[in-house]
Amino acid sequence: MCGPGRSRFRHRTVPGLLHTAADTADTTAEDEEPEMSDHTATNGTDTATAIGSARQEINELDDRIIALVRERMEVSRRIQRARIAAGGRQVDLTREMDILRRYREELGRPGTQLAMTLLELCRGREHQAG
Repeated sequence: MCGPGRSRFRHRTVPGLLHTAADTADTTAEDEEPEMSDHTATNGTDTATAIGSARQEINELDDRIIALVRERMEVSRRIQRARIAAGGRQVDLTREMDILRRYREELGRPGTQLAMTLLELCRGREHQAG
């Protein structure tokens, strides 16, 4: 059990991140970490900077992925309209199976789930509602 004013989780500071007085208010002497040397603080700051930079890169990649998914949805919509106008079906199951197989081969089992999500997004509202 935790005593009054103590968290059941051990409080640790992360080098390079700002902490408020409230962050450390419930710590006791046994929870405190040793003083960081200038070298440790610099490495922590470097690490935080590297993580922040990598997260920004991921955000930019996500923006590009979302734009590509939207573009794929539009191209798929054009194909579906053309297929329906020619008297065909909106969904081509053979084509979908090829896409599922490609994603699985490239990305493994999670690739299949990703392809399923893409196919669902690209089928259009008409198909999803029916």
